Amino acid sequence: MTEIIGTYGGYRRTMSFGFICLIYHATEIFCRRNYSYQNDALGKTVGQMIGAARSARQNIVEGSSRSGTSKETELRLYDVAKGSLEELAGDYEAFLVGHGEIPWAENTPPTTSLKSLVLDRYTGPLTRHDYGAYIVEMRHRFKSFLEAEDPVVAANSILIVIDQACKLLHRQMESIAAAFREEGGFTERMSKARLETRDTQIASLDTPICPKCGKPMRKMIAHKGRNAGNPFWSCTGYPNCNGTRNFIG
Repeated sequence: MTEIIGTYGGYRRTMSFGFICLIYHATEIFCRRNYSYQNDALGKTVGQMIGAARSARQNIVEGSSRSGTSKETELRLYDVAKGSLEELAGDYEAFLVGHGEIPWAENTPPTTSLKSLVLDRYTGPLTRHDYGAYIVEMRHRFKSFLEAEDPVVAANSILIVIDQACKLLHRQMESIAAAFREEGGFTERMSKARLETRDTQIASLDTPICPKCGKPMRKMIAHKGRNAGNPFWSCTGYPNCNGTRNFIG
């Protein structure tokens, strides 16, 4: 039987969410260290940066939790998360340029060193306690880069990890779109499940078997042709099977 509510809530298993958690916590530390009343009197920069990092994290959580009933909503929220990350990247890039620094090139030693660090894929129990322990361990692994006291190192490192997270999110969005094309959405699953239940109910009654495919048949009324208004038996596999039988009352 078709499951109406699909799988959902597996975001803690994804590499993208792990990277986004690191970005969020690193951004909090970066803002606390590098912005003050003197250079951000209204707190707008800090609010925008932490807000963008939080938006990326929370939209993944919500999108994953909604995936069981709406692939469209999941895809839209993942797109919002990706947009928030790109917005945050703009703030870090502006910080570097504003301080006379050029963002690291792809082939520089620091970039290579950072990319050599591996974010473990989480495979433990899906509990807050266990996942929290995993994130703390990963934060410690990336700390010398993402939480560096040198703001130039921290900003460049976070930019690189943002790029990695965005690439992973893009792949996830492509996978979600492919699954939607293949399996359809919530409404289609509901319709299919209802038809399966109706066909099962019909099969339990004294109904004839389709002469073409052997499935149970359902009573229908002809709407056109010379038999319009008269009942007939139609295969429950229609439109894949067009088998019919005369109805004998």
